[in-house]
Amino acid sequence: MDSFNKFLQKAMPTALMFIAVIVIGIVLSKLIVKILRNILEKTTIDHAAVTFVVSLVKVILYLIVAITALATIGVNVASLITAVGAAALTAGLALQDSLSNLASGMIILFNKPFVSGDVLEFEGVKGRVENIKIFFTTIHTLDNKIVTIPNSRLTANNIVNCTMVDKRRVDLKYTISYDDDISKVKAILFTLISQNSDILSEPEPNVYVGQHLDSGLEIIVMVWTQTDSYYDVYYYMQENVKLAFDKNGITIPYPHVVVKNEK
Repeated sequence: MDSFNKFLQKAMPTALMFIAVIVIGIVLSKLIVKILRNILEKTTIDHAAVTFVVSLVKVILYLIVAITALATIGVNVASLITAVGAAALTAGLALQDSLSNLASGMIILFNKPFVSGDVLEFEGVKGRVENIKIFFTTIHTLDNKIVTIPNSRLTANNIVNCTMVDKRRVDLKYTISYDDDISKVKAILFTLISQNSDILSEPEPNVYVGQHLDSGLEIIVMVWTQTDSYYDVYYYMQENVKLAFDKNGITIPYPHVVVKNEK
């Protein structure tokens, strides 16, 4: 009994210290996490990034508390840290691609080269961003398909954000015959432009003569519109230019093949 009492007297301070470290550590960790979350939520950082950062900090703080508590009861934490480090290195090598996607996801969420709802062009894929996750981004294409792209590819290659700005220029090219009246063609095009309310007057629409091609003259049309109306304007011009040219006798040349039968 005396031996047991001596053991309790000797072990009690250590046990109390162990419990105190854990309790105080958990309380402080929760307080730090709460303060960090409040700070991050007041910024423009994406919610997914906030959740990830808070979770990561919570795990790190709890790990520090656990190691500190074990040190108070005489556990050799140096060897424990070495073992954890070796395990982390092994896991990092095995999950190299995933970690690359993770880092890229954080870059996207913090730097915001695009956000959910933006229309992107990337490696032949064009569509609206549905979700930006930590490891991958999903794009809803214009023809109603869902494309999943690893984040590391999005940060390593060029992407085109079609909706980051509020205006876009629609560039169009048409070919007319060398016999057609250029002034008349320009007048027809400017009339069509003025009849579409989606085409902006500022910046000013422009019509130019481009290259002198083998089969005719290239006419370049550049008009501005709101980003959301880009395709409405594009298809409006493509259809109505053809109709107007036909109505006014403007020739759209195309390659001809002449077959001669010589006897």
